Amino acid sequence: MKRILTIAYWLIIVVVTFLIVILSWNALSYFNFNTSFGFLKLKESAIATGWYLPFYYAHVLPAGIILFVGFFQLLIGFRPQMRQLHKIMGKVYAYGIIFFAAPGGLVMSFFIERGPWVLLSFLLQTVLWLVFTILAVQKAHKRELASHRKWMLRSYSLTFAAVTLRLYVFITVGTVDLTDPSAYGIIAWLSWTLNLLAVEVYRIFKPTSFLVTSRLS
Repeated sequence: MKRILTIAYWLIIVVVTFLIVILSWNALSYFNFNTSFGFLKLKESAIATGWYLPFYYAHVLPAGIILFVGFFQLLIGFRPQMRQLHKIMGKVYAYGIIFFAAPGGLVMSFFIERGPWVLLSFLLQTVLWLVFTILAVQKAHKRELASHRKWMLRSYSLTFAAVTLRLYVFITVGTVDLTDPSAYGIIAWLSWTLNLLAVEVYRIFKPTSFLVTSRLS
């Protein structure tokens, strides 16, 4: 049974890594700063306001790095011999969210035009993302490592919503009318609430050898 769980664990890691690499690469491709590229082709009216584009780049470009760095941090946990790397990557992740990705996402939420249900989902997700990350940083500064890990897990569950949202859209496309605000709203809410729920379940039932186990000697 232990062997099966180990295989399943590493299979999940491989799949998740693959999804993160794809999404991170897609996000970083917007460094071409072409307003007719990819998703931006659909946001001409938003770009015309002069507000959308700066916050879009503030959100998307760091997000490509944040998504990957955060996963790497959680995967390896804390190791005394990698203390300095952990701190540097932690700062890249946390401050990337606090100063760029979260503020950018907050402004972008007002240009989604999918109705109040979707707007509320993205606003609440972004605010919680910011709050969880700030709390994780504060706990790290106070050397409250168990609490730091708890809030960082919650933060990354919302970071990973970038993956789960697109995964749910991919799964439902062709079977669900995503132009319907109600249908898209359900996916928007599930993309981050299920992640957050999974983290809370994990924290209750986690095996001692799983992710984010403290390796302090």
